[in-house]
Amino acid sequence: MKFCCDKDILLNALNTVYRACSSKTAKPILECILIKSNANFITLTGNNLELGIETTIEVDVIEAGEIALEAKLFLEIVRKLSNGDVEVTLIPSNIVTIISGKSKFSVSTQNPKDFPTLPEVISDKSFSISKHDLKEMIRQTIFSVAQDDSRPIFTGEMFEIQNGSFNLVSVDGFRISYRNLSIENKDLKMEQVVPGKTLQEIAKILNDDSEKVKIYFGENHVLFDLDTSKVISRLLEGEFLKYNQVFSNDFDTQILINRIDFLMSIERAALISREGKKTPVCLDITDENIIITSNTEIGTSREELEIELTGNPLKIAFNPKFLIDALKIIEDEKININFLSKIAPAIIQPLDNNSYKYLVLPIRINE
Repeated sequence: MKFCCDKDILLNALNTVYRACSSKTAKPILECILIKSNANFITLTGNNLELGIETTIEVDVIEAGEIALEAKLFLEIVRKLSNGDVEVTLIPSNIVTIISGKSKFSVSTQNPKDFPTLPEVISDKSFSISKHDLKEMIRQTIFSVAQDDSRPIFTGEMFEIQNGSFNLVSVDGFRISYRNLSIENKDLKMEQVVPGKTLQEIAKILNDDSEKVKIYFGENHVLFDLDTSKVISRLLEGEFLKYNQVFSNDFDTQILINRIDFLMSIERAALISREGKKTPVCLDITDENIIITSNTEIGTSREELEIELTGNPLKIAFNPKFLIDALKIIEDEKININFLSKIAPAIIQPLDNNSYKYLVLPIRINE
C-alpha cells in the first residue's frame, strides 16, 4: 500500500475518525485507525464498538491496500509534520513509513483483518436535517444529559419524530431540555435514544452550512450520513421519561422577562451562591419586579429587574447553574417563565411558539 496526500487534508480526516478510537482498552486494535485505499481515495475508520466513524478523502493512490495504525501516534506525527505532501507506504515486516519533506518515520502496524467491521444499518426509518440545525439542536440540549450511569437511558437524548415534527429531548433528573423542528418526512413516527457522547462528537464534526445530514435508524444502531463521513452509534435501551406529562401549560405565576438581563443577574448572584454549600439563588416575584438574592457566609447579593406578571406573586429558589445553562443557549430577547408553586418545576419557553422548553426543578427553602 502506498499513497500521497496533502498534510492538512489528511490531518482533518484523522481528527474526525480519531473521535471514535479507544484510548484505554484491552484490545489494541481498537486504538487503531484502519486505512483502506482504492482508486483515488482512502477511507479512514475508527471504531470503539460503541461509536464508529468513517471518512473518505481523495488522495494519490500509488498502490492499493489496507493498514491499521495506532491512532494517537499517527495523528501526532501528521500534526507535527511540515506543510506539504505526506507519503505513507507499507513496507515488509508490517512497517509503515511516513515521509514529508526531510522527515521520515517508521511505525509498526497492527493486522487490519483484526479491525472490527462497522455495523450495517438497514432501515426505512430515516429523515434529513441541515447540518446547522442539527448542530444547534444538540448544542441547545446536550448540557442536560445525565453525567452518571445510575440510569443509563438518561445519558442519551431522545429523538422523537411524529407528524413532521422532530423533538430532541434530554433529562438529567433535575431538568429537561426540549427542542423542536419541522422536518420534511411527514409519515415517519419513531422514538429512539442516542448516546450523549455520540452527539457531542457529531456536533464537533458538523459545520454550520445548510447541507443536509441524513439520519437512519436501525434496530440497534443509528447512522448519520455526512456525505464524506459516516457516524454509526449504538442506540440506548430502556424507557425514557414521558416528558409531555411534565410540561404542563398550567401555571399559577407567569413572568415575561428580558433574557439577557435575567441571565446577567443570575450570573452575578451565583458569584456569591457558588461559594456556599449548595446555596440557591432566591427569586421573589412581585407585581412589577423580580428580586434575585443570594445569601451565604461570605456575603450577600441583591438584584432587581422589571417583569410583566400574570397570576400571583411567588418566592422560589433554584440552583443558579441550571438556570444559567438554559438562559445562555436561548437566543430570544424576551422569554416566558411559568411557575405552579414554590416546589414545582419552572418552565422556560418562548413567547409565541413551541420551538424550545426548559424545565428546572426548584430547591426547597425555609422562608
